[in-house]
Amino acid sequence: MSFKDHFSTQSAAYAQFRPRYPAALFDWLATQAPSRQRALDLATGSGQAAVELAGRFERVVATDASAKQLLQAEQRSNIDYRCEPAEQISLGDGSCDLVTVAQALHWFDVPKFSAELSRVLRPGGVAAVWCYETFRLEPGIDEICSRFYHETVGPFWPPERRWLETGYAGLELPFPDIETPAFDLAVDWDLDQLIGYLGTWSATQRYREAKGNDPLPAVRESLLRQWGDPAETRYVSWPLKLRVVRKPA
Repeated sequence: MSFKDHFSTQSAAYAQFRPRYPAALFDWLATQAPSRQRALDLATGSGQAAVELAGRFERVVATDASAKQLLQAEQRSNIDYRCEPAEQISLGDGSCDLVTVAQALHWFDVPKFSAELSRVLRPGGVAAVWCYETFRLEPGIDEICSRFYHETVGPFWPPERRWLETGYAGLELPFPDIETPAFDLAVDWDLDQLIGYLGTWSATQRYREAKGNDPLPAVRESLLRQWGDPAETRYVSWPLKLRVVRKPA
């Protein structure tokens, strides 16, 4: 199958500017797993989720189809990074207590992924997929960023983006969903950190390629009028959209 790589060209920026997932999420997932022997993180990117899992599981296997993304991954002694697609997992049957997919399920061939998920999860094992879409800051800034999202780069979002907008609702997974708590991502960012994050969007990259110019300076100028001192940090949050399924024991 072909691999839709929307991120390798900005892999360093992705590692630098993407917000961290909350520790409470991984604490909760660890309590749901039947044991803490092995976790598998698919489409790991720069290893954000893998590093958190490594503090809670004996072994972590973290895979990504992009070798460039893996070059940016944070190393830990109990993380085994592998360059491979999520639809072809190089692990044995029933070998994983937990499988995670952070902000990436919409790029997968979901039926093939589901078959592999069914194979590698042990009985009672859980799989967690999550995503986040637009952030919340304050009304004037949110309005500018919303126009950038929907109007400036809006035409350049890949069609798979619709799954983020619905929180993967309606996307068929192979096992029953379980109830989940609510989690938020949150950071304190200055203006240029926010601009760096906007630059990691796949639609921003596609805009640059199609138009031959960068849309970020103009949106930065608009935001600066609302922000004031660009070095001042502000609280930015994203509601996490989480689905967790459990394989029958």
